[in-house]
Amino acid sequence: MAFKKVLCVDDVSADLLNIEKIVSAEGHIVSTAINGKEAVVKAKAEKPSIIFLDVNMPEMDGFAAMRELKKDADTKLIPIVLVTGKNQKADKLWAQMQGANGFVSKPYTPDQILEHLRSI
Repeated sequence: MAFKKVLCVDDVSADLLNIEKIVSAEGHIVSTAINGKEAVVKAKAEKPSIIFLDVNMPEMDGFAAMRELKKDADTKLIPIVLVTGKNQKADKLWAQMQGANGFVSKPYTPDQILEHLRSI
């Protein structure tokens, strides 16, 4: 198994800790951010293999952060999986239109996160 650098982003500390535990239990290197603005800075500096990104966050939401990353030549190819409480069909369609590579609705199972992690 190749080790991956994973950026996990969520403004709710319990949700961030949960996804961080799932990813690190698989032996991957985990970096975290608490809002979209911080996520963009860390993604550009660290070039993670994948980003798990919440949508509703202060300062910069997940959609805005994803658009910022997708228009940057250095980060546009990093897969982004939205992990969010939004779970309507329109939310998933909008996420796909904005460039998301995956979509996981909260509450989620560890297997849902690991499925995306293993797909890269």
